[in-house]
Amino acid sequence: MYTMRFDMRSPESGAPTPELYAAALEMCAWAETRGAVMVVLSEHHATSDGHLPSPLLLASAIAARTSVLNVLVAAAVLPFYHPVRLAEDMAVLDNLSRGRVHYAFGIGHRAEEYEHMGIDSRRRGKIADDSIALLLRLLAGDPVEVDGRRVHVTPPPATKGGPRITIAGGSAAAAKRAGRHGLGFIAFANTPELKEIFESESRAHGHEPGVAQVPDGRSPTAVFVADDIDTAWTDIGPYLLHDARMAAAYRRGDESVASITRAETVDELRSARGPYTVMTLDDAVAQIRSGAGLQLHPLCGGMPPELAWPYLERAAVATARARGEG
Repeated sequence: MYTMRFDMRSPESGAPTPELYAAALEMCAWAETRGAVMVVLSEHHATSDGHLPSPLLLASAIAARTSVLNVLVAAAVLPFYHPVRLAEDMAVLDNLSRGRVHYAFGIGHRAEEYEHMGIDSRRRGKIADDSIALLLRLLAGDPVEVDGRRVHVTPPPATKGGPRITIAGGSAAAAKRAGRHGLGFIAFANTPELKEIFESESRAHGHEPGVAQVPDGRSPTAVFVADDIDTAWTDIGPYLLHDARMAAAYRRGDESVASITRAETVDELRSARGPYTVMTLDDAVAQIRSGAGLQLHPLCGGMPPELAWPYLERAAVATARARGEG
């Protein structure tokens, strides 16, 4: 099995933005019948390469083109959304997708984005706490009193109690936020203490701890399956490097995030054996059979669709062989 991640970067060296969005939809429709179990959509704003700023809109398009594929919006920057309007959008999307769209909410970390949105970044934790508390009440489907006014989100979500929500982040505050509200937790940092904080805070507020995902720092997060690894690095290495350098630029001075590499050349990125990996078909089959699955990033760095498709197709072949189907 495999997941796919799309961030829709479109640098000058990459494919035109309309081509990338069209390809993402085609890939999702194609892949859901060939081993894909989930597509992950990220969110950033005011970037030089057009990183996806509106993941709910793309999630809606994907849900309309697919039947069983799950969509995870991770991570949506909660302080950038009005909670009432967000609840309405989530409720409609839950009905449209029949419960296939899930959410991980964070508070962001780029000062440029808060300036772009006109929001004081020093208040982001408080805004997130207030928003998630109200959002959960609104998605329950009943009328809610907010500052003396009646608010009732309709239609109600198709999923009883609302879509699946987790909290994402790399700090103790994020772990506590997840535990306090009885939600799951996705850690960006390979810090075991975060899971302990999350579980403690959950129990302190009367919740049985939900699922906590902590990266092990070893599993690649952008996998490409190729017949010839050397040729693949020559062809797609520059796109992977662009993605890696942009991701690292978002986290200047922060070495805690497991998926960040500081490679400055394609050779360095390849030798790092970190989040960006090109593997053979046999290695991909072995990884799937081990239970790890493949985390694909098909249009990484604005990769032209005609260049990206063969790698996705090889991942589907690996999935079929791992299942004994070919």
